Amino acid sequence: MKAFRASLFNALFYTLTPIVGLLLLPACLGPRSWVCAVRDAWSRSVIALLGLVVGLRWRLTGAERMPDGPVLIACKHQSAWETIALQLFCRDPAIVLKQELLKLPVIGWYLRRVGMVPIDRSAGAGALKLMVKAAEERVAEGRPVVIFPQGTRVAPGTEQAYHPGVYALYRALNVPVVPIALNSGQFWARVSFMKYPGVIDVHVLEPIPPGLDRKSFMARLEEVIETETGKLESAAAT
Repeated sequence: MKAFRASLFNALFYTLTPIVGLLLLPACLGPRSWVCAVRDAWSRSVIALLGLVVGLRWRLTGAERMPDGPVLIACKHQSAWETIALQLFCRDPAIVLKQELLKLPVIGWYLRRVGMVPIDRSAGAGALKLMVKAAEERVAEGRPVVIFPQGTRVAPGTEQAYHPGVYALYRALNVPVVPIALNSGQFWARVSFMKYPGVIDVHVLEPIPPGLDRKSFMARLEEVIETETGKLESAAAT
């Protein structure tokens, strides 16, 4: 039954997403608010579909810790789930993502109009400068910037280094960093079509104030995210 429900969700997701994207494409010709409305409606619909078809829901803890005003959010990345659900617990986020995604048909057009923070890994040493410049523009708009500090999806229980890009943004933006831990990978795996019923926990942790040196910041960020993520994974496994 779990495999059937996962297959049904996948079929609906990969059929309806391009259809809706094409039907609502004229929104890209209007003001940015139109594109954001499409993004938010799509995100809510996908998460609702997960709950209805798969029985996979989510729970947010610590939302009161999110400061007012622009922040840098450093979110654990285990699954495609958080790239969809971020809009539900972050206000109009500008996500750091691969430059190549902006070149995709349809989805890339939406991403460009929403306004993300692309990073061009082929740009070498200049990649960080371009990323920081885009992030500064998003912060000037009053939007939170979201980065996945390990740079890719990491399976539960797997170790992966935290990349220096998160510190480059921390130093340049001079805003609090909000760490977020989650356990989405236990329900929506990185390289599997399966989606399992249960509750994904998302924990917003205490903000890290600006001004720390690189070594102190990186050590603190990794410790708080990985420690809390480990707790969430252990609780979900029992």
